[in-house]
Amino acid sequence: MKILLGWDAVTLREKVDLRAAGERLAELGDMRNLQALSERAWLLKVTGQLDEALDVASQAVRLARFTGNRRDLLLPRILRTQVLQYLGRYDEAIYELTLCADDARTQNWPTLESVALQHRGRVLFDAGEYAAALADFKAAVFLRNQAGASEAELEPSLIAIAVTESFLSESA
Repeated sequence: MKILLGWDAVTLREKVDLRAAGERLAELGDMRNLQALSERAWLLKVTGQLDEALDVASQAVRLARFTGNRRDLLLPRILRTQVLQYLGRYDEAIYELTLCADDARTQNWPTLESVALQHRGRVLFDAGEYAAALADFKAAVFLRNQAGASEAELEPSLIAIAVTESFLSESA
Protein backbone atom coordinates (compact mmCIF):
# COMPACT_ATOMS: atom_id res chain seq x y z
CA MET A 1 0.00 0.00 0.00
CA LYS A 2 1.38 3.39 -1.01
CA ILE A 3 1.72 5.89 1.84
CA LEU A 4 3.03 9.01 0.08
CA LEU A 5 0.41 10.16 -2.42
CA GLY A 6 2.17 13.32 -3.61
CA TRP A 7 2.70 16.92 -2.61
CA ASP A 8 0.19 19.60 -1.71
CA ALA A 9 0.47 22.35 -4.32
CA VAL A 10 -0.23 25.10 -1.79
CA THR A 11 1.69 24.06 1.33
CA LEU A 12 4.40 21.88 -0.30
CA ARG A 13 3.72 19.29 2.41
CA GLU A 14 3.31 15.58 1.85
CA LYS A 15 -0.11 14.16 1.02
CA VAL A 16 -0.41 10.74 2.62
CA ASP A 17 -2.81 7.85 3.00
CA LEU A 18 -3.44 8.07 6.75
CA ARG A 19 -4.76 4.51 6.99
CA ALA A 20 -1.70 3.08 5.24
CA ALA A 21 0.56 5.22 7.45
CA GLY A 22 -1.16 3.90 10.57
CA GLU A 23 -0.81 0.31 9.39
CA ARG A 24 2.89 0.83 8.71
CA LEU A 25 3.37 2.40 12.15
CA ALA A 26 1.80 -0.70 13.68
CA GLU A 27 4.13 -2.94 11.64
CA LEU A 28 7.19 -1.01 12.83
CA GLY A 29 6.12 -1.30 16.45
CA ASP A 30 9.02 -0.60 18.79
CA MET A 31 11.85 -1.53 16.40
CA ARG A 32 14.97 0.43 17.33
CA ASN A 33 17.29 0.24 14.31
CA LEU A 34 18.10 3.49 12.52
CA GLN A 35 15.98 2.79 9.46
CA ALA A 36 12.92 1.86 11.55
CA LEU A 37 13.31 4.88 13.85
CA SER A 38 13.65 7.22 10.87
CA GLU A 39 10.64 5.76 9.11
CA ARG A 40 8.60 5.86 12.31
CA ALA A 41 9.53 9.52 12.90
CA TRP A 42 8.49 10.42 9.36
CA LEU A 43 5.19 8.54 9.69
CA LEU A 44 4.45 10.20 13.01
CA LYS A 45 5.21 13.59 11.46
CA VAL A 46 2.91 13.15 8.46
CA THR A 47 0.11 11.81 10.67
CA GLY A 48 0.31 14.87 12.91
CA GLN A 49 1.79 13.20 16.00
CA LEU A 50 4.48 15.84 16.23
CA ASP A 51 5.66 15.55 19.85
CA GLU A 52 6.21 11.82 19.47
CA ALA A 53 7.77 12.39 16.04
CA LEU A 54 10.30 14.78 17.57
CA ASP A 55 11.18 12.26 20.29
CA VAL A 56 11.67 9.45 17.77
CA ALA A 57 13.61 11.68 15.33
CA SER A 58 15.91 12.71 18.19
CA GLN A 59 16.44 9.04 19.04
CA ALA A 60 17.39 8.41 15.40
CA VAL A 61 19.92 11.27 15.51
CA ARG A 62 21.46 9.91 18.72
CA LEU A 63 21.64 6.38 17.32
CA ALA A 64 23.24 7.60 14.08
CA ARG A 65 25.72 9.69 16.04
CA PHE A 66 26.82 6.70 18.13
CA THR A 67 26.68 3.91 15.56
CA GLY A 68 27.17 5.46 12.15
CA ASN A 69 29.53 7.70 10.33
CA ARG A 70 29.17 11.36 9.49
CA ARG A 71 27.31 10.64 6.28
CA ASP A 72 24.80 8.36 8.04
CA LEU A 73 24.03 11.17 10.49
CA LEU A 74 22.85 13.72 7.91
CA LEU A 75 19.50 12.16 6.96
CA PRO A 76 18.30 11.71 10.57
CA ARG A 77 19.31 15.32 11.26
CA ILE A 78 17.35 16.47 8.22
CA LEU A 79 14.36 14.39 9.29
CA ARG A 80 14.44 16.00 12.73
CA THR A 81 14.36 19.45 11.12
CA GLN A 82 11.23 18.47 9.21
CA VAL A 83 9.51 17.81 12.52
CA LEU A 84 10.78 21.15 13.85
CA GLN A 85 9.29 22.78 10.74
CA TYR A 86 5.90 21.19 11.36
CA LEU A 87 6.09 22.42 14.96
CA GLY A 88 6.66 25.97 13.66
CA ARG A 89 10.21 26.11 14.99
CA TYR A 90 11.56 27.57 11.75
CA ASP A 91 14.72 29.25 13.06
CA GLU A 92 15.98 26.02 14.62
CA ALA A 93 15.18 24.05 11.49
CA ILE A 94 16.85 26.57 9.16
CA TYR A 95 19.97 26.70 11.34
CA GLU A 96 20.32 22.91 11.44
CA LEU A 97 19.60 22.52 7.72
CA THR A 98 22.24 25.14 6.92
CA LEU A 99 24.75 23.11 8.95
CA CYS A 100 23.67 19.93 7.13
CA ALA A 101 24.02 21.56 3.70
CA ASP A 102 27.42 23.01 4.61
CA ASP A 103 28.61 19.64 5.94
CA ALA A 104 27.45 17.85 2.79
CA ARG A 105 29.09 20.48 0.57
CA THR A 106 32.36 20.24 2.51
CA GLN A 107 32.37 16.44 2.24
CA ASN A 108 31.42 16.58 -1.47
CA TRP A 109 28.09 14.78 -1.04
CA PRO A 110 25.98 16.68 -3.60
CA THR A 111 22.92 14.44 -3.29
CA LEU A 112 22.75 14.98 0.48
CA GLU A 113 23.41 18.68 -0.01
CA SER A 114 20.45 18.83 -2.39
CA VAL A 115 18.22 17.10 0.18
CA ALA A 116 19.24 19.60 2.86
CA LEU A 117 18.65 22.54 0.52
CA GLN A 118 15.27 21.18 -0.61
CA HIS A 119 14.12 20.86 2.99
CA ARG A 120 15.54 24.23 3.99
CA GLY A 121 13.59 25.68 1.08
CA ARG A 122 10.41 24.08 2.43
CA VAL A 123 11.03 25.59 5.87
CA LEU A 124 11.71 29.01 4.34
CA PHE A 125 8.53 28.65 2.28
CA ASP A 126 6.52 27.88 5.43
CA ALA A 127 8.09 30.93 7.07
CA GLY A 128 7.00 33.12 4.14
CA GLU A 129 10.57 33.71 2.91
CA TYR A 130 9.69 32.91 -0.70
CA ALA A 131 12.73 34.39 -2.47
CA ALA A 132 15.16 32.49 -0.24
CA ALA A 133 13.07 29.32 -0.60
CA LEU A 134 13.14 29.64 -4.39
CA ALA A 135 16.94 29.96 -4.36
CA ASP A 136 17.23 26.75 -2.31
CA PHE A 137 14.81 24.84 -4.55
CA LYS A 138 16.73 25.91 -7.66
CA ALA A 139 20.05 24.94 -6.08
CA ALA A 140 18.58 21.54 -5.17
CA VAL A 141 17.48 20.96 -8.79
CA PHE A 142 20.91 21.98 -10.06
CA LEU A 143 22.68 19.55 -7.71
CA ARG A 144 20.24 16.73 -8.47
CA ASN A 145 20.65 17.28 -12.21
CA GLN A 146 24.42 17.12 -11.84
CA ALA A 147 24.06 13.85 -9.93
CA GLY A 148 21.92 12.37 -12.72
CA ALA A 149 18.61 12.36 -10.84
CA SER A 150 15.52 10.86 -12.43
CA GLU A 151 12.36 12.84 -13.21
CA ALA A 152 10.71 11.35 -10.11
CA GLU A 153 13.61 12.57 -7.96
CA LEU A 154 13.38 16.05 -9.48
CA GLU A 155 9.59 16.32 -9.23
CA PRO A 156 9.33 17.62 -5.63
CA SER A 157 11.83 20.38 -6.37
CA LEU A 158 10.19 21.32 -9.67
CA ILE A 159 6.76 21.49 -8.02
CA ALA A 160 8.24 23.61 -5.22
CA ILE A 161 9.77 26.01 -7.76
CA ALA A 162 6.48 26.43 -9.62
CA VAL A 163 4.47 26.98 -6.43
CA THR A 164 7.02 29.40 -4.98
CA GLU A 165 7.21 31.40 -8.21
CA SER A 166 3.42 31.71 -8.18
CA PHE A 167 3.51 32.99 -4.58
CA LEU A 168 6.22 35.51 -5.52
CA SER A 169 4.28 36.76 -8.55
CA GLU A 170 1.10 37.16 -6.45
CA SER A 171 2.93 39.20 -3.82
CA ALA A 172 4.64 41.46 -6.38
